[in-house]
Amino acid sequence: MLGKMSGFIDCHCHLASTDFKEDIHEVISRAKKTGVRCALVVPDLKYELPLVCDLAKTYPDFIAPALGIHPVQGSSPDNLRSVSWDDFEGVTELITEYKENIVAIGEIGLDFTPRFIKSDSDKQTQRDIFKKQIQLAKSLNLPVNVHSRSAGRPAIELLKSEGAEMVLLHAFDGRPSIAMQGVQAGYYFSIPPSIVRSEQQKLVKQLPLEKLCLETDSPALAAEKQTRNEPCNITICCDYIAKVKNITPEEVQRVTTANALKLFPKLDKFFDV
Repeated sequence: MLGKMSGFIDCHCHLASTDFKEDIHEVISRAKKTGVRCALVVPDLKYELPLVCDLAKTYPDFIAPALGIHPVQGSSPDNLRSVSWDDFEGVTELITEYKENIVAIGEIGLDFTPRFIKSDSDKQTQRDIFKKQIQLAKSLNLPVNVHSRSAGRPAIELLKSEGAEMVLLHAFDGRPSIAMQGVQAGYYFSIPPSIVRSEQQKLVKQLPLEKLCLETDSPALAAEKQTRNEPCNITICCDYIAKVKNITPEEVQRVTTANALKLFPKLDKFFDV
């Protein structure tokens, strides 16, 4: 029998992406062989919300679904813009319908990358939709899985002002000093394989292991640029954290899995074997 903390949790990935359309079964099989017990799958564009639900029904022993509206939307990955209220239509109802099945609200947050922000009103709409989803998560007693690209400080400030307590900030690109404000609020930070080539290596050095989780953000944020990432690569970020903190990969795996189970208690079912 495997121990309770044995195995990895991929706390943030996009397995409903079209990048995995042809070989999702093989991708999941490779992940399991690597020791990944479950993958928390979040939608990117709005059309992926039902796809995440379908994927969880097909692979109930591996996929942990989350639902939410990302701050960047569009008709396709090649046609992106800041989120609008039209994008948010029907989302609350869908989340409420699936509230027993989902493990978190996400991927939600802020993205102030200049190419997506055409005016201050875009930022305000993002903030307002983020607030709506934080409050929905609180009402359903669900954690939030948060995107904060080019918006680390405002994202953490908004989370704190809205009273969010169960928070994962994925692939955080803000300064470590800003991240520490999140740590002080009790928030967790997930580290992807791209950390090996990232300017965010200081983040791993400064954040306590007790507030770190592992993610892949598959198909994005691979260790090597311009390659498709997948959950089996979670060992890369685990090994990197171990090297930086001068501990064993086994200790990183054990602590980050324990952290993920604290933050996402519904993931317990994947370890009840």
